[in-house]
Amino acid sequence: MERAPQQPISNSPSIKPQDMKLYQPLHLLPIGKKATISHLQLKGDMRRRLLDLGFVPDTAVQCLYRSPMGDPTAYLIRGAVIALRQEDAEQIIVSF
Repeated sequence: MERAPQQPISNSPSIKPQDMKLYQPLHLLPIGKKATISHLQLKGDMRRRLLDLGFVPDTAVQCLYRSPMGDPTAYLIRGAVIALRQEDAEQIIVSF
């Protein structure tokens, strides 16, 4: 039995290229680049703390600075500069 070839999702008539979003962990965001928080993969107390700091879905975030050793990184979110360790920023998924 022969299977029909799969079409790439980008060629789907219902999804336009401008509607496709790129998702990645926050720690991969380049300095100066802005993105929107999609969701948090954290659970428990750390999730609650990040939500309290403003890391809420559909919120704009910008990578400002990285320390000379690469960890932590400072992010601008809701008018405040917040520094996060890489292990925490890996759990925040952003889109742009």
